[in-house]
Amino acid sequence: MSSPPYRRIVRRETHSPRTAAVLVVVTILILGLLYAGTEIVLDLLGQPALLVAPADVGDWIAELPQLQPAAAIIAGGVAIAIIGLVLVILSLAPGRLAKHEMRWEDRAIVVDNDVIAAALASRICDETGLAREQVTVGVSHRTVRVDIAPGAGLPVDEGPVRGIIEAEIDAYELAPRVTKKVHIDRRQIVAP
Repeated sequence: MSSPPYRRIVRRETHSPRTAAVLVVVTILILGLLYAGTEIVLDLLGQPALLVAPADVGDWIAELPQLQPAAAIIAGGVAIAIIGLVLVILSLAPGRLAKHEMRWEDRAIVVDNDVIAAALASRICDETGLAREQVTVGVSHRTVRVDIAPGAGLPVDEGPVRGIIEAEIDAYELAPRVTKKVHIDRRQIVAP
């Protein structure tokens, strides 16, 4: 694990800020408040409402428990609760960037998932003799998936490939740790 002075830097580089979500919510709130303020000012000046007069909105909210059909009111309440729950989860859950921390002595190293995938694919190709286009590697936050399409007449044993992947990923000492999945396409591809 990287030393404590680097913890904040590594976290900043591997987690995304919630700026976009906050911007959307704040924009919606500001527009809603501007509209409500405009309706109130128009009502105070004795002008007709743009959409709905504030008094009518207050009356509608007061009568809401008695309105029919009750199922529609319940569905509306559930939809509002789900929106609120999503906003709470967005505000509390950390956003992840496509990066991992590598452990190396006392240094902080942050590596993009695409770089890890390219390095792993190169190692597999070097060790097995496969062409680069026959190996596809995908790296996500918790999983490394390797897909191999060996082609006609090139049998590839999963055991040695899995060993190569294990050794390479373990050498990286990624944080957080990742699980490894290997898929070898057993179909024989016929050359044209």
